[in-house]
Amino acid sequence: MLLKPEKIDSLGPEQYKAIMERSMEDISSIYEDVRKIVADVKSRGDDVTLEHYKKHKTDITPADLEATPEEIKAAYNQIDPSVTECLKAAARNIIKFHRAQIEREMWSIEVRKGILAGRVTRPMDIVGCYIPGGTAVYPSSILMTVLPAKVAGVGQVVAITPPGKGMTANPATLVAADIAGCDRIFKVGGPWGVAGLAYGTKTMPRVHKIVGPGNKYVTAAKMLVYGQVDIDSPAGPSEALILADESGNPNLIAIDFLSQVEHDPDSAAVLVTTSEQLARQVCDIIEREFATLARKEILESSLSKHSYVLVAKDMDQAIAFTNEYAAEHLQVLTKDPFITLNSIKHAGSIFLGPYAPVPVGDYASGTNHVLPTGQCARMFSGLSVDDFIKKPTFQYLSKEGLAGLKDTVITLAEAEGLPLHARTIRERFK
Repeated sequence: MLLKPEKIDSLGPEQYKAIMERSMEDISSIYEDVRKIVADVKSRGDDVTLEHYKKHKTDITPADLEATPEEIKAAYNQIDPSVTECLKAAARNIIKFHRAQIEREMWSIEVRKGILAGRVTRPMDIVGCYIPGGTAVYPSSILMTVLPAKVAGVGQVVAITPPGKGMTANPATLVAADIAGCDRIFKVGGPWGVAGLAYGTKTMPRVHKIVGPGNKYVTAAKMLVYGQVDIDSPAGPSEALILADESGNPNLIAIDFLSQVEHDPDSAAVLVTTSEQLARQVCDIIEREFATLARKEILESSLSKHSYVLVAKDMDQAIAFTNEYAAEHLQVLTKDPFITLNSIKHAGSIFLGPYAPVPVGDYASGTNHVLPTGQCARMFSGLSVDDFIKKPTFQYLSKEGLAGLKDTVITLAEAEGLPLHARTIRERFK
């Protein structure tokens, strides 16, 4: 049998740890190789990338690294028009949701008489978005990364994506980038693309932040250039947890469970329920459905390595487990999901009720699908407008306001051994 229900209370310490750690990527084995590539791009720029992509085009030149307006226009004729229309519909929802995240541009308060302090909101000048390519193509990831940056007011948004033979980009990716308003698209992937954006080359601009999902080589490269640029949260294989009580529909839960593990061999899916009967039903349906499904090798790998059906003694235990797991995607299938939501502390994106399966958030409900994995939802949020803005503070003091702080600042500056700090205050009252 592919899966069988297990009680949370019966899990041993090692098994419990394995469930929590699931498919967290260990990049230690590739870190040194990626570091060499990143350092080489920093030192030699485009030459390194051109050498790498000679496998796709022997007479490659720097001009081959960027998608041209003619390529983008031609891409519209290479994909089904219905895909284009659906990308546009999804884009409208994503824009609407992310516009609601915009904060007021400036606020201030009077801390005390004569002291005005506040904060302003400013977008970044230029950011880079990594769009996966190769074995999997995700035009939806273009919308999810470029559109929030555009809504935030970023001056220039650049996308990078791995090319195929002949240095061509996937046409759906090019169309999605055009719909999202991407300013430039480079056909460069992996550590070469990340390093190119982080340090800048003759062809590629230097950006202030790099966002977007990728494989472990991309993750390692992003972590290596962090500090040179900002990055979003480290991303690993996709994961979902379903929290259900006895009211859950076992057929829907089983299909939702299976949809999660079709991503790749390291995906993770977990069902936590207070109903042992529901758990058994779900396992039986998964077993029955599996025989009819494609991509069996991927499904079987994910089901055997990182997927579980768990039975909690009560909802308190189920919620405690859910919060500790801190899933990238969390489905809440309880009698009153909004009541349950009040107890959820850690999750990347939360899907409430039987009519909110995870794929609606992946594509078109408006929320972002670039989310923290591997328990990182304990300290990271999904990608949003906030990722593309800075919030510098400001203060204005009258002479009366500074006089009220004079002794405090002088005393603290001298206590820290910084006499010139203290002098900046004294000089103003001579």
